[in-house]
Amino acid sequence: MSDTLAPDTKTEAAPADVTVRLADYGYEPDARAVVTLLDAYARDPMGGGEPLDDSVRKRLVAALNAFPGAFSLLAFDGAEGDEPVGLANCFTGFSTFAARPLINIHDLAVLPGLRGRGIGRALMQAVEDEARARGACKVTLEVLGGNERAKALYAALGYANYALDPEAGTAQFWEKKL
Repeated sequence: MSDTLAPDTKTEAAPADVTVRLADYGYEPDARAVVTLLDAYARDPMGGGEPLDDSVRKRLVAALNAFPGAFSLLAFDGAEGDEPVGLANCFTGFSTFAARPLINIHDLAVLPGLRGRGIGRALMQAVEDEARARGACKVTLEVLGGNERAKALYAALGYANYALDPEAGTAQFWEKKL
């Protein structure tokens, strides 16, 4: 899934009972959580509305672990116990204009019944913290034009459409499937 699903649009800080940490791809509970949460996102209309293919489910974590610069963050809501409730899958890229790394949020998801609790906001803050720790110059993401909830959260956090020159227009995200 390439579109980001932001589950929370509140403007206040994330609640104290939400914790976020880096996923350990070699730790079975974390590996299982990455697959389960990404599958929940894939089933959501903003993630395509279809479950992950079984072959993807089987190879996802090993592929993430082997991919240079990939990392995932897992969110835990204290009200839900030790169960992961949110996920951010991120990839390190490179900004040639800044000659520094950048972080792209490829997937951002919170379980549907738990949205609006500040979990998405906590994940976004954790991504920014990790990006700073890695020396990144910026965080990028893509969002569907009709995902108003996501766009509201991103705007509240200071994200905006990218344009080098407003007269040339904003950047667009294109794809060609291979």
